[in-house]
Amino acid sequence: MQTVWLTGAEWLAVLRIGLGLWWLESWRHKDKKGWFERGTGIAWAADVAGKHRWAAVKNGFDTVVAPRPKLMAYVVVYAELALGLGLIAGFLTPVALVGGLLLNLLYLVLMIHDWAEQGQNAMMALISLVALLAMSWQTWSLDSAIGLF
Repeated sequence: MQTVWLTGAEWLAVLRIGLGLWWLESWRHKDKKGWFERGTGIAWAADVAGKHRWAAVKNGFDTVVAPRPKLMAYVVVYAELALGLGLIAGFLTPVALVGGLLLNLLYLVLMIHDWAEQGQNAMMALISLVALLAMSWQTWSLDSAIGLF
């Protein structure tokens, strides 16, 4: 494959690192005190799920998230941090890409009524899929350096 400036594999690494920076920004801009001490993030999600047009979303939220709001706040916030760091460093990259894809699909379904969120999550999911199928961990990654995957 011929490209300008970088090789195809290097461009895929740029895509993977850019996705990692996107996840890191998602983590950085969260009000952690609000999420962890006041439960604002999970309360907001509960409101969205409660009004969702698909009953399965509300039922799933009530079954999985509502009984453990504090734990789920930590899971969401630190999953975004782990995804960002993993993708930037290229460590456990396929795991991070699958995890990010699943999280984006979950956000996509939860926020089905919000077109701005739909666009962001659709693009992040698409990048995850391309980076996964193109094995973007082969270049500029700890995975490659230590021989994982």
